[in-house]
Amino acid sequence: MRSEQKPNYRLFKRKFHIKIILIAVAALISVLLIRLFASSNNIGDMIVHILQQVFNITHENAHSFYWRYIRRNSELITFITVVVFFIILSRTLISQFTKYFHEISDGLDTLVEERERMIKLSPEMASMESKLVTIKQTLSKREQEAKLAEQRKNEVVMYLAHDIKTPLTSVVGYLSLLDEAPDMPIEQKAKYTKITLEKAHQLEKLVDEFFDVTRYNLQTISLKKEKIDLYYMLAQMTEEFYPLLAGKEKQITLTISEDMIVHGDPDQLARVFKNILKNAIAYSVDGSTINISATVAEQMTMIAFRNVGSVPTDNLSSIFDKFYRLDSARSSETGGAGLGLAIAKEIITAHGGTIAAASDDEHTTFTVGLPVGG
Repeated sequence: MRSEQKPNYRLFKRKFHIKIILIAVAALISVLLIRLFASSNNIGDMIVHILQQVFNITHENAHSFYWRYIRRNSELITFITVVVFFIILSRTLISQFTKYFHEISDGLDTLVEERERMIKLSPEMASMESKLVTIKQTLSKREQEAKLAEQRKNEVVMYLAHDIKTPLTSVVGYLSLLDEAPDMPIEQKAKYTKITLEKAHQLEKLVDEFFDVTRYNLQTISLKKEKIDLYYMLAQMTEEFYPLLAGKEKQITLTISEDMIVHGDPDQLARVFKNILKNAIAYSVDGSTINISATVAEQMTMIAFRNVGSVPTDNLSSIFDKFYRLDSARSSETGGAGLGLAIAKEIITAHGGTIAAASDDEHTTFTVGLPVGG
């Protein structure tokens, strides 16, 4: 579990305690002053004089009123005065602390604003300010990533639409020739039919990519884990990729123990390994060898796919982003929707594992880590 550092509100607590102490001291002083004034004859004479002037009564009546209603109830009057004084000080304290909630509220409003605005809180709320700034930066980064992914998606759709038109035009053209010339020589008819079939397969591949693009955001990865014979799975996969390898005189070697077992969803992991191998085959040097090795370290099974061919350092940080392509221009060999490695990362993450890419001047290595025992 990720450990988080607790916010430091030391300045806030100190200011709060100081204000509480000031209120208590002020209340105590007010009590002492009131009691002092109440017991003072000069204060009593002054009150009697004020009563004479305000109510226009004699000195005897004012003095009698003072003793009967004020002096005898001095304790009650003192208590009421202290309570009123305490309420006033408390409301003052509360109003001062209310500004912190307003600052936090303004900071939260800033998080969802599209325009850039600095989040600034009082010095004693520096910890909260730092957290809000971090959240805003994270939200801004995610927003930029979402916009970039949407832009890439739109570019991929545009490329696919353009690429679909090319084989479709060829299919229609050759079928039209076959339809218009029923007496065409068999050899020429067979040639046109073969080309049409190749273009149809290419068209089918592009349509599949379209489906990958449209359903990517809708998919949910559901895992059905079981024990997997890793060597057998990869050996079988090597056979499946033989046609792609043979055309470029490439080959795959396995440096894996034949009894190595991993735990996971076989279909999903097969998808991961196929996506990595497709990438390795597409971007490796002709006539080279792709090596697949596996080791166990620190309760993780580490599976490495190493091919001859380098990837620019700037591209490595984005290689697992959805709709990201290594080559800026699509080609029939390496062209794709840019989803393979992004999907691979999601699958491995769902397994509780890791996936990373590294490259130097000669080799590129994709490393998949899966927890031992699932």
